[in-house]
Amino acid sequence: MTNPILQAPNVQLAADSTAVLNYQRDSRNYITQLFGPQLPTIKNGFFNVHMSKGIIVQPHWHTNVTEMVVLINGEITTSVYDPFKRERISYHLKPGQVSIFPQGWFHWFVAETDEVHLLTIFDQPTPDIVLGADFLAATPPEVAHRAYCIDEEAYAKAVASIKNDAILGPPIGCVDSVSDQAIKASKSSKNSKG
Repeated sequence: MTNPILQAPNVQLAADSTAVLNYQRDSRNYITQLFGPQLPTIKNGFFNVHMSKGIIVQPHWHTNVTEMVVLINGEITTSVYDPFKRERISYHLKPGQVSIFPQGWFHWFVAETDEVHLLTIFDQPTPDIVLGADFLAATPPEVAHRAYCIDEEAYAKAVASIKNDAILGPPIGCVDSVSDQAIKASKSSKNSKG
């Protein structure tokens, strides 16, 4: 059967993957996208992800797609939770290397260097995303206590600062973050070199 989209008189076979901004943490950490709405002939979809050292794509999972990470520049560590072995699997990637996150598997990745650029390619035109932040923020303190014996007040305090839309973390202003420590160290190093 022929795809009717391909038979259209003005069939669109090209698009700009940088034209639609999906998320921006700051000028060095942002995500653009190319999915079905931007290119109707596409059978998959992807994010262009740009990150600086210490930035994390927050833990999440996809209910409807398998994700492939293709590293273009920099170095990252990808981590995925294998629900069958009940263990975390991590890979340190360099340019040209690939990592897979199977559909429904909890995963995240961290920039190990500055100027990271990667593609996250999905096997469907649009991924469903369940963010770990949403899951944590939606869990009532009394449920966390009953399920895991976590102090209700401590849990409520811990999740109160979660910003559900912070896809690239840690949130700006987080003083305990690796990236803030790296920035401070970089400034200190520049100051000592005079």
